[in-house]
Amino acid sequence: MAMLVEGRWVRRDDPTDETTGAFLRPESRFRDWVSADGGSGYRAEPGRYHLYVSLACPWAHRTLIFRRLKGLEAVISLSVVEPEFDDGDWRFGDGPGCIPDTVNGCTHVRELYLRTDPRYTGLATVPILWDKRSGRIVNNESADIIRMLNRAFDAWGDPSVDFYPEPLRPEIDRINAEVYEHVNNGVYRAGFARTQAAHEEAVRALFATLDRLEALLSRRRYLAGDRITEADWRLFTTLVRFDAVYYLHFKCNLRRLVDHPNLWAYTRELYQVPGVAETVDMDHIKRHYYRSHPELNPRRIVPVGPELDFTAPHGRG
Repeated sequence: MAMLVEGRWVRRDDPTDETTGAFLRPESRFRDWVSADGGSGYRAEPGRYHLYVSLACPWAHRTLIFRRLKGLEAVISLSVVEPEFDDGDWRFGDGPGCIPDTVNGCTHVRELYLRTDPRYTGLATVPILWDKRSGRIVNNESADIIRMLNRAFDAWGDPSVDFYPEPLRPEIDRINAEVYEHVNNGVYRAGFARTQAAHEEAVRALFATLDRLEALLSRRRYLAGDRITEADWRLFTTLVRFDAVYYLHFKCNLRRLVDHPNLWAYTRELYQVPGVAETVDMDHIKRHYYRSHPELNPRRIVPVGPELDFTAPHGRG
């Protein structure tokens, strides 16, 4: 792993608990907010904001889905990094599926952090919501960014689409908390664990949660009820990567996603929502994970499989 320390790019071990060897995810540093009325200090305006993402990253993938389904492609511009790390950092290029940094002309994501804070200490992560007017990062927390995309830009997007409806918010928040802890971040806790005990604890919590979600989806069409919400998209970006990456690369191999009938059908249904398939790039996903973590895959060989058909009929309706 590499990170910025007081503005310098340095190599560091992955953050782990020194006692247990458990992977620790750092908190996002930039948490400012874009609002429709500008009362937050950042007013929603067409053309003012730019989104930096990786097609490989599940956290960034959430923001791409919201940008697409809310109809904000012409409102918020986009850059897409190369799938493989360069010196531990995301790099801008012109490879298949990539979009260069047309706003700042940066070659690496860390430059965006240094433009915002020349003495920044922390990881150089995506997604990033960038303000062209002030020339700085507004927010680098995906959970925040999707909430902004969901409502702040409704004057230019599709206000009929609401993934965080007020009556369902307590249930969405409850599900989000469990899914984040044991699934979204759980696969990373399994993959980057430094001890056998930490790995096994993460894997067993992950599959216990998947079992609960499998049972929930036998009673509900979606996680929070009969409509797609934010909770579904936050889970989807992990599930769509599960069999291709997390099962093998992160050793989350008690069962595959396809061994969970309800979760597998649910994933296919979400994939088939118009516009979503175009946000899924399995080549970027596999190349990033298998070629960017030499400590887990020293030869950087990308497996050919598995063959997964997300377009097969899902039978849910």
